[in-house]
Amino acid sequence: MKNYTTLSSIQADLKAGTITCHDLVRDYIYKIETNKHLNAFLEVYTDEALHLAKELDKKLQAGTAGKLAGMVIAMKDVICHKDHRVSASSKLIENFTSLYSATVVERLLAEDAIIIGRTNCDEFAMGSSNENSAFGPVLNPHDNSKVPGGSSGGSTAAVAAGLCLAALGTDTGGSIRQPSSFCGVVGFKPTYGRVSRYGLLAYASSFDQIGPITHSIADAALILEVIAGKDNYDSTASSKEVPSYSTKLNYSGKAKIGYISECINNPHLDSEIATHLKNLIKKLQDEGHTVEAVSFPFLEYMVPTYYVLTTAEASSNLSRYGGVIYGRRSSNATDINSIYVKSRTEGFGEEVKRRIMLGTFVLSAGYYDAYYSKAQKVRRILQDKTLEILKSYDFILLPTTPKTAFAIDSVHDPVTMYLEDIFTVQANLTGLPAISIPMGKHTNGLPFGIQLIGNKFEEANLLAFSNYLYPTK
Repeated sequence: MKNYTTLSSIQADLKAGTITCHDLVRDYIYKIETNKHLNAFLEVYTDEALHLAKELDKKLQAGTAGKLAGMVIAMKDVICHKDHRVSASSKLIENFTSLYSATVVERLLAEDAIIIGRTNCDEFAMGSSNENSAFGPVLNPHDNSKVPGGSSGGSTAAVAAGLCLAALGTDTGGSIRQPSSFCGVVGFKPTYGRVSRYGLLAYASSFDQIGPITHSIADAALILEVIAGKDNYDSTASSKEVPSYSTKLNYSGKAKIGYISECINNPHLDSEIATHLKNLIKKLQDEGHTVEAVSFPFLEYMVPTYYVLTTAEASSNLSRYGGVIYGRRSSNATDINSIYVKSRTEGFGEEVKRRIMLGTFVLSAGYYDAYYSKAQKVRRILQDKTLEILKSYDFILLPTTPKTAFAIDSVHDPVTMYLEDIFTVQANLTGLPAISIPMGKHTNGLPFGIQLIGNKFEEANLLAFSNYLYPTK
């Protein structure tokens, strides 16, 4: 069976009768099995997916199938799916079975998407390499000695390797976009509140967003169209009307784009990626678009602000996993205090412990104003400056990552690892939509992406211009 990269090509072949959904799912299951070394999947729903495929073939014959019929999709292991396990790639809750489905899961299933399994990720979505999973690292399908990026590394690796057509990831500080750049796929983070977080195991509640990982802009637009919108179970979900993103992908007119000079001229940015961005800027200018340098003098403050705030929220969100109500209880516990201490010590990985301790520290008496309160003020400054730029420009252009994927077990300093997020955290700190688009391969053979940030709730415009840059093939 051919390697499909768009839902439209799958649906065309389904309509022509050259394939069936059952054939398609069986082929994906075979590919997952033959690529087990990537460690992209923690669990594959083989029997369930094949059963759903047979039922969907009947719907297709009857003409009653949903708009996602033929889409085989994977789910990051932080999204709840009723009667299925969800572990956040952590030993602490590895055997937990969800009692309900996330809103995004229900909406995908309602349109006849087939969920084929749950994908590996950094534990509780904390990481930029997918080396922090309790179940081992994910390998980059382009070079198995390299990381796929994180925290949605299993989802991006699965899409890049052709183990599913699309996947859902979560983006707290770049966890969809950074691995999408490393793996050469499309990664989209919606505006904060555009997609319900109900059923998502929270890392940092004011940052987390669920979004699609695909081969094409068209498929990302269609998935977003399905999963976005008001949700009575999530008070932070916006009630704004959801446009028909998939029918608005033809960009007309000339764009006004501001590129952040401090990013493109950053000494830590790989020279080939910088050259590619400069060539893209020249190409867009030649095509009649306005592309101008803008200054964002707060670049050095973004990563520290992000980690102060997200670790504080993580300290609060993960306090529920103590071995009493949630989480595996230590067999070495002897009293209530040791239940909490030993269960969390034995269950959480090193990076999760590090972030919980840092978050607890910045929230503690005597340090709250010095760190957490100040970081909230800086966040507002960052938001105001970014929105000021977007008053004059349609989009902000910047790199997705400073370089291509790095070698597994090559970064041991946590601060160095945190700086991998330097170009992606801006969209999360400001709550704006952002996308990573694959824009070529480095001479080292690895892919890399470029990033666009759009105005709040203007996903349609952002997706259309992205499709202009990277049209569906």
